[in-house]
Amino acid sequence: MVVSSESDAYDWAKAVKEFDEAKSGVKGLVDAGVTELPRLFVHPAEHLLDLSNPTDPDLPTIDFAGPRREVVEAVRRASQEWGFFRMVNHGVPRQTMDAMLDAARRFHEQPAEEKAPLYSDDSRRRVRFSSNSALREKDAASWRDILTCVFNDDEIDTELIPEACRAEVLEYVERMIELRETMAEVMSEALGLPSNYLSEMECMKSEAMACLYYPVCPEPRKTLGTPKHSDTTFLTLLMQDDIGGLQILHGGQWVNVPPVPGALIANIGDLMQIISNDKFISVEHRVVAQPVGPRISVACFFTPSMSAVAKPFGPIKELLSDENPAIYKKFMFRDYCQYYKMKGQDVPSTLPHYKI
Repeated sequence: MVVSSESDAYDWAKAVKEFDEAKSGVKGLVDAGVTELPRLFVHPAEHLLDLSNPTDPDLPTIDFAGPRREVVEAVRRASQEWGFFRMVNHGVPRQTMDAMLDAARRFHEQPAEEKAPLYSDDSRRRVRFSSNSALREKDAASWRDILTCVFNDDEIDTELIPEACRAEVLEYVERMIELRETMAEVMSEALGLPSNYLSEMECMKSEAMACLYYPVCPEPRKTLGTPKHSDTTFLTLLMQDDIGGLQILHGGQWVNVPPVPGALIANIGDLMQIISNDKFISVEHRVVAQPVGPRISVACFFTPSMSAVAKPFGPIKELLSDENPAIYKKFMFRDYCQYYKMKGQDVPSTLPHYKI
């Protein structure tokens, strides 16, 4: 990629086109020996505040092997106060987790020509390799590559998944589906609802698994691995390696979320905040770029079933009363997704758009 000096006229569209046509992602830039950050990846200074001074309060850690009543109460409190929590004894074998991280690395570290056929920003593709999908004009790119595998109603054509990671993806998603069912019960109870309530809504019946690869960055103070945002999902389950870099916004300050071997991170998505009528909160988070790496993480984003997407979503009626009226209006899931794609980096959350 040709990098213009600050004094040159900058052609954003041309820079995006050249980057996408290479089909090698950010790792392709690193492999080419880039020593200065391409202008496409330089974020505005206001997006890079407090990179050096995050705080370190303890993220809630919930032991899922504990008594059910204690687990439910801990999930309720963490979902209400933090929107994020760490999970231990969650039932996903450490061997499965380590194998998935290794497989994600193996896919991303293949020769560029092996990955190029999968390179696409077309969200309709069930399996795709991308770097910075759906960039709005003038948005800065992020220092990361992604392999995304979308399971609608828990199903996918397995032959679409790259052979380099196919077995591990299928095993890991099977474990994520099992854990999702546990989470649906616990979160239903934490909301004061019957344990099968969220499961019967089918609000988490599909999943998109993202294998994220954050290469070493030559100028990490000028960019981000992932910019500030809140998830559009109902629930996200994240596994990260030992590099770190995830930060969440809590109490108006950025907080580090250091990796803990064998643990998973759960975070509440915007859709869960909406249907819970703010009983649970979705918080903004980001991933900082780093001079070490690569950092590898695997996120599983839970979204509605194909039948549920045809129905409007809004606050659960059993949670509403004269004293606790609906905060959000009803909407269709497809409209919600379209708004998220169009809003750009300056609007990190969808929530204000749907408030009554």
